[in-house]
Amino acid sequence: MEYRAKLRFADMSARKIRPFATMIRGMNADEALESLRFYPNKACRLLESALKSALGNAEDRGARNVEDLIITESRIDDGPIMKRIQPRARGTAYPIKRRISHVIIAVGEQAGDDVAGDETENQES
Repeated sequence: MEYRAKLRFADMSARKIRPFATMIRGMNADEALESLRFYPNKACRLLESALKSALGNAEDRGARNVEDLIITESRIDDGPIMKRIQPRARGTAYPIKRRISHVIIAVGEQAGDDVAGDETENQES
């Protein structure tokens, strides 16, 4: 079963968070928390809080082995853009775009590779 957590309207652009989301995708949840803890980035703090929330959701909904969960999905989507104007010389204006993102993390149980191998052996016989 898959357990999800969403961190919506994160105050950072998606472009800055995506490399770290790609790094933890497919990792064990405990290993991902440990690796995120040692990076001095705000993006890692955002991903860490979303991952802790997903693990809390799994524990709350009765996951059997919370330690064995892996990150099945880590997706960063663009959110709305706050548009402002910075006044400049001679009556001109420069646009300011405050980019916001949505962080979606899902943890789930690892697919049983040995079960799939047993099924193919049975078909060959």
